Amino acid sequence: MGGNPNAPIIIKRKKKIIAAGHHGGVWKVAYADFVTALMAFFMLMWLLNATTESQRKGIADYFSPTVPLSRISGGGDGAFGGDSAFSEDTLAQNGTGASQDKPSEANAAKGSSGTDPSDSDENDAAFALAAVEEALSGMSGESMAADEALRHIVTRVTDEGLIIEVFDLPGEPLFEGQSSVAMPVMVELSNMISRVLRLVKNKVAVNGFARAQPVVLIENPVWKILTLRANQVRLLLQAGGMDPVRITRVSGHADREPAARNPMAVRNNRIEIVLLRQDKK
Repeated sequence: MGGNPNAPIIIKRKKKIIAAGHHGGVWKVAYADFVTALMAFFMLMWLLNATTESQRKGIADYFSPTVPLSRISGGGDGAFGGDSAFSEDTLAQNGTGASQDKPSEANAAKGSSGTDPSDSDENDAAFALAAVEEALSGMSGESMAADEALRHIVTRVTDEGLIIEVFDLPGEPLFEGQSSVAMPVMVELSNMISRVLRLVKNKVAVNGFARAQPVVLIENPVWKILTLRANQVRLLLQAGGMDPVRITRVSGHADREPAARNPMAVRNNRIEIVLLRQDKK
């Protein structure tokens, strides 16, 4: 034979590399779906905690396909109880507003809260605020002094009631220095507010607040000064014609509740006249 019997034998082996299952990208898609669902869940929990019942009802109505386009309720007495959305007479009784087309007295809608507005103490402060704001704005233009004085006033409604806040302006304090002697602008404002308070019969509370001082004092007189200032405003309101029996509380809060972010701002020097909510009877 022509071949060499002593020639080496060469064996070629091919190594095939197969990627393991955990090296794929399928799990990333599943993980992304899980994170998205988790984020949606936390968003839902946050919305449930951060919104009121009326707001949640509005959001639910927005996404509901059965809500009629006309956002009023007829309160009808028909066979379907006013649940049909095809006519003005039988719009759904969802409690978000009454129809102008003869709603019945028994089934008439009673607002977004579902209660009778005449029985809700939420309207006490609202009506008082409207009356006070209208009266105060009506005083604008009476004189140049009245226009300047009104720059010291803001009003807002809280759970406690309607607050008429009278505050210092830069270069225009309400009291002389660190005393309880009222400046002329404070006297004029007290007279104006006492006339406005005659429009309602709610009880009244007077609170005094001050700005923080840059130096900590061992004996801080601000507590006594603020109490004296609040009491001075009480006397001015009574001198303006308000019934003294309506005053239920006079207190000084020192610098514990600043109105501005900067605790040393002049804006924190203020007097709050609170028109308290009336108790339900």
